[in-house]
Amino acid sequence: MNLVITILAITLALSLILAVVSFWLPQMNPDAEKLSPYECGFDPLGSARLPFSLRFFLVAILFLLFDLEIALLLPLPWGDQLHNPTGTFFWATAVLILLTLGLIYEWIQGGLEWAE
Repeated sequence: MNLVITILAITLALSLILAVVSFWLPQMNPDAEKLSPYECGFDPLGSARLPFSLRFFLVAILFLLFDLEIALLLPLPWGDQLHNPTGTFFWATAVLILLTLGLIYEWIQGGLEWAE
């Protein structure tokens, strides 16, 4: 218990120190050259910052969620070797059901429809 309190105190102290230091540091005021997309001296012909499709972002988030699901379920075969493997399979089933419900919700909302 003493170790947990020590770690929490160090975490709180470090967070407070970083928050105070961030207010003391001077803010940078970028000029027009630093804000330009090319710092090599050429004048840009068009905008270098193209709009980003939100659909790509949503697909990337879905990929990360299901990749995390696979990472959580990879140690499942070792859970079979425990004295009481039913708890392991219960939590694995709970994770699968939760992510399946999330996928169904995303499907119903039209997040997986590519054509508009």
